Amino acid sequence: MQPQTLDTQPACDLSAYAEGLRGELRASWKNILVKRAPHVAIWADTAPLTPVPVGLAATPYLQALSIWFQLLRIIDENADVRNRRLTETNNGAEAVEGGFAEALSDLSPTVGLSEELASNLSVGPTLTAHPTEAKRVTVLEIHRRIYRCLVNLETQRWTPTERAELLNGLEGEIDLLWLTGELRLSRPSLRDEIEWGLQFFRDAIFDAVPQVMDRFDQACVCALGQAMNATPNIRFHTWIGGDRDGNPNVTTEMTALALQRGQETVFDLYSKALDQAAGRLSISALILPLPDPHAARLQAVIDHAPDNDRNPNEPFRQALSAIRHRLTVGGYDHVTQFVSDLDALDAALCAVSADILSRRHIRPLRHAASVFGFRTATLDIRQNSTVTTSVLAEIWSLSGPAPEYGTPEWSARLRTELADQNLQYHTRDGLSDQVQELLALLTLVHAVRTGPDPKAVGPFILSMTRSADDILGVYLLARYAGFGSEKLDISVVPLFETIADLRNAPSILLDVLNVPLARRSLKTGGNVIEVMLGYSDSGKDGGYFCSTWELDRAQRRIVSALASQGFRAAFFHGRGGSVSRGGAPTGRAIAAQPSGTIAGRLRVTEQGEVVSAKYANRGTAAAHLELLLASTLRHTAIPGETPVRPEFDDALDALSELSQTAYASLLQMPGFLDYFQQASPVEELARLKIGSRPARRFGAASLDDLRAIPWVFAWSQNRHLITGWYGFGAAMVSFRKFRGARGDGVLQDLFQHSRLFRLAVDEMEKSLYQADMAIAAQYAELVRDADTRQSISRAITAEYANACSAVKFLTGGQAIGQRFPRLCERFERKRTELARIHALQVELLRQFRNEPQPGMVPVSLLQSMNAISAGLGWTG
Repeated sequence: MQPQTLDTQPACDLSAYAEGLRGELRASWKNILVKRAPHVAIWADTAPLTPVPVGLAATPYLQALSIWFQLLRIIDENADVRNRRLTETNNGAEAVEGGFAEALSDLSPTVGLSEELASNLSVGPTLTAHPTEAKRVTVLEIHRRIYRCLVNLETQRWTPTERAELLNGLEGEIDLLWLTGELRLSRPSLRDEIEWGLQFFRDAIFDAVPQVMDRFDQACVCALGQAMNATPNIRFHTWIGGDRDGNPNVTTEMTALALQRGQETVFDLYSKALDQAAGRLSISALILPLPDPHAARLQAVIDHAPDNDRNPNEPFRQALSAIRHRLTVGGYDHVTQFVSDLDALDAALCAVSADILSRRHIRPLRHAASVFGFRTATLDIRQNSTVTTSVLAEIWSLSGPAPEYGTPEWSARLRTELADQNLQYHTRDGLSDQVQELLALLTLVHAVRTGPDPKAVGPFILSMTRSADDILGVYLLARYAGFGSEKLDISVVPLFETIADLRNAPSILLDVLNVPLARRSLKTGGNVIEVMLGYSDSGKDGGYFCSTWELDRAQRRIVSALASQGFRAAFFHGRGGSVSRGGAPTGRAIAAQPSGTIAGRLRVTEQGEVVSAKYANRGTAAAHLELLLASTLRHTAIPGETPVRPEFDDALDALSELSQTAYASLLQMPGFLDYFQQASPVEELARLKIGSRPARRFGAASLDDLRAIPWVFAWSQNRHLITGWYGFGAAMVSFRKFRGARGDGVLQDLFQHSRLFRLAVDEMEKSLYQADMAIAAQYAELVRDADTRQSISRAITAEYANACSAVKFLTGGQAIGQRFPRLCERFERKRTELARIHALQVELLRQFRNEPQPGMVPVSLLQSMNAISAGLGWTG
């Protein structure tokens, strides 16, 4: 059996503290309702609740419920952080699930933690601008202040009067939340999104990172008796300002702005930290002279600032002021010089036995410098392969008819030009804006790669990579932009998104390595090739279970294929927040990855509402980063527990294929697109101003071009949630029918011993628990054609029953959700209110569609989407 996780701990053990907070915050919430909407306050006290009024009258009711859902989430976050602290206090750091101490205690003496393993340990959380965050930045800031109020309330030292004052301040923030409003009146600009992403670094991440590094050092001392000379690497990435896949607002100018704002933000954070340290380190050389060579090294730092005659005989203050000045005027040619100056301060303090002072004032800044550089976060570039091939075709057309993409002639010309040492560069005059834009972008990338912080810009992520030609095409465009000819200092990361592309990935990568220029360029990265895996689109393409297995199988095959050529794979997991977009408990999701596929390195997207859930507050951010690193360490150092059994792969192959067939059959049913559009608010949610990017890649109106985010969002809003479970029930029915008792035994063994299968079943069970066929039926009534409505509703309802039966068979007949008491406890608090919001949304959709107003969507309808998202805890 797998170890008990926080998800499966008895709810009663975790809820006493939270229950007290819920009582206090509900009283404050009610006070605000009495003041701002007395009729809603009376309604909230009614048991059972009556339906929410329809039309404009619904607005205050929805606002009240949405705020209450938000408060519940903040309470849960605060309670989780507090429970981790109490666990460590009462039972030791090793008892904190997912922490460094627990991971190190599990390492065998023969494996251990080596300097090499520690230095190669690397995680890359990647903040993305996907439109799945329905909350405004202002609202997020109020949430943060409410969270800080709860942290202050934790202490027992307050008098009754002082505690009442704290609660009064908290009530004021809830009032401000009411008066501010949730809905954006206009779609956020890209500038807004850039600042939204940077705010998490200012509020929490910058301070959390040194705390995580300290936790690692402390765990090593406790487990190994000494600190390691090497520390793990955290390298934050961002797509905000670099992800132009289907977003016309992301231009080279905006990418340059994102890079500039990243640098300005981190310089501001460094300056504040340097000023704070200078205010503290008043060490006099007259009292404690510095020994050589530290005195000379510190003097060299001081000499970089002109007229640095303040604080005479206080070399540490002078050095810190000099560093700040040099940082401000751009005096560092490379980020390593900045790090070197901080190292000089650290070494000098240690030389005079002031290690405590260094640990408090210098090392946190040194850790921050190693993580954030001169950039805050590395800005990745993303573009779709259809754009890059279109640009290449247009450039080729300048010298005659371009070959057709996908033909041998296209492939031959690509390889010929890549091998040409004297490649002719075409003038950019007369080229379309699309071509000019892409070449200007690559020119900017090249300039940054040779600047003070080459890591300020990350890889070029190629969405919808279908062939080696797609990857090679970007290499050729880089040559046109001036990257040279011997080897190219650009990393092209293929993003494999469809089931077919996942299956073809190994052969695609081998084809790329057959091209000498590509092979030479890839060798410069230490023979490591980064590959991105698309969870959202593969799930949309093949269904949840098929996607889960194909992603696992693709990783194993890619590792094997690259190893045959002397290369290693580094996987970048494009996960979202919901189950159907790869969302899962972080530690378990990492543990379920195939053995040998992480090897100390992990990148993962943090999308939309997931960013605020994990990084809005320092305690949560530190805990999540520690979990990422510790889980990566554990997976690398401890061999996987799933036994290699051919019957496991055979069963998973069969279940995947059967699941995909059932899922595809649903999507191919007559009228399915009509059902989807009419039985969900998918068309209306495009009016919800939650991101700068359109809901469709290229403006088409088919399922193929619909982004995975609104696909999942819509199925969540109508509580079908088919994206998290559809197809598995039919697959299990067929498998058990044809394999009989022996097949049942294999399935039970899989559930007991396969981390991947267990995780998939657990996450499907959570989706089934949160799905609601009664609510789904209300939305189905919006489908105008009776035959379409009945046939597709029957198919979904029948498959829901099959999936529930399949899960119960594997879990021994337990009721759906029973294995996750904590999830159930939190969801049941909102179930009744959610049901009323769904009923209201159905009626609002009916009214709006019967009496459409061009370009207008009722505020109450948009608010209902926000409220449902807040209640479920995700959008897409």
